[in-house]
Amino acid sequence: MPKTITPETATAAHAAPISRTLARAFVDDPMMLSFFTDDATREDSLARYFSTLFTRQYVLHGLCERTDAAAAFWVPAEAQEKAVPDAATIEVLTGILGERAAQFGAAVETAAHHAPQEPHWSLALIGADPEARGQGHGSALLRSGLAQADAAGQPVYLESSKPTNIPVYEHFGFRVREEFDLPGGGPTLWGMWREPQEATGK
Repeated sequence: MPKTITPETATAAHAAPISRTLARAFVDDPMMLSFFTDDATREDSLARYFSTLFTRQYVLHGLCERTDAAAAFWVPAEAQEKAVPDAATIEVLTGILGERAAQFGAAVETAAHHAPQEPHWSLALIGADPEARGQGHGSALLRSGLAQADAAGQPVYLESSKPTNIPVYEHFGFRVREEFDLPGGGPTLWGMWREPQEATGK
């Protein structure tokens, strides 16, 4: 029988495996390719990047869940204003991004401009180790987070930089809300929105 995948709450103690999993998951992501251009160092730089975001931002103010091969960071509506990098975190990220730091900052500002203003949950990121794709890790994390957003009666917003992921999110009830390009020749992002849904059987 297929293995049942049950997400667990991620804590700061999981930083190392989560950052490595996400580095592998995003090593070919169009947005990450525009920030980390060196093939030889990209995966290590991504691991540092995700570890910084996780330990200094999302684990403190978001809902972080993991399996043994995937991770997802969610931001509830009430935590949106807190789950942003502070000055010290920005300094660390600047050191990791190097000459691409300005481009990263412009991308963050552009995405923030297009973000919904109404109360909502955000799926900040979700990724699975490429070797485990197709095994249900990402789906389990999506179902878990969406169930919690539904229980709170909140819509969910995400941004995808991979067109191939759009049908996957549509399967879970998202629709494309907006399409926009990041500055400096960056990739296209698709802003996607999902209204809260009632649990089956209610």
